[in-house]
Amino acid sequence: MWLDVSRCWETSFVTLVLVAGSSATPLQAQVAPEVLETAEGLVSEIYDMVSAEAGNVPDWEAVKSLFIPQAVVVLRTSREATTVFSVESFLQDFVNFYENTPAGANGFTERVLAMKSLVFGDMANVLVLYEAQITGSARPPQQGVDNFSLIKQDGRWWIVSVTNEIPTPDRPIPEVLRN
Repeated sequence: MWLDVSRCWETSFVTLVLVAGSSATPLQAQVAPEVLETAEGLVSEIYDMVSAEAGNVPDWEAVKSLFIPQAVVVLRTSREATTVFSVESFLQDFVNFYENTPAGANGFTERVLAMKSLVFGDMANVLVLYEAQITGSARPPQQGVDNFSLIKQDGRWWIVSVTNEIPTPDRPIPEVLRN
């Protein structure tokens, strides 16, 4: 999930904050309690939650509720650089993506292609191969690899950190995520 989506939509696991003053209709997504019972369920849910049909935007507060307040998100923002985001700045970057690209008017989809998880007690690591695309774009979907670190507290899973990388010919998709 991830690039600085305000600069480059196709390489993002794009993400999350309240949309103020937007003409788009926010989706009223509620996180079902059973989604939070497994690390894989929570990670799968976030991809669905950041996707929206034409004219809608995700419920950023619901997305934010999946993270611990101190979570860190590190996204690939160019071929040579990564950027470290707080949850708030990560969400704001996603808001900017929806407001400043065709995603807000046309819709946007991120979907999981493969997932591999390691759960040990109250900690988990989930590696995801995903693809992202603005609806109706002539460009093919962009693939990326996200690495989620999670912790189980108070009977549910929380995202502690997310790191992102984009596959290239010199940096192919990890074997564990290939079909």
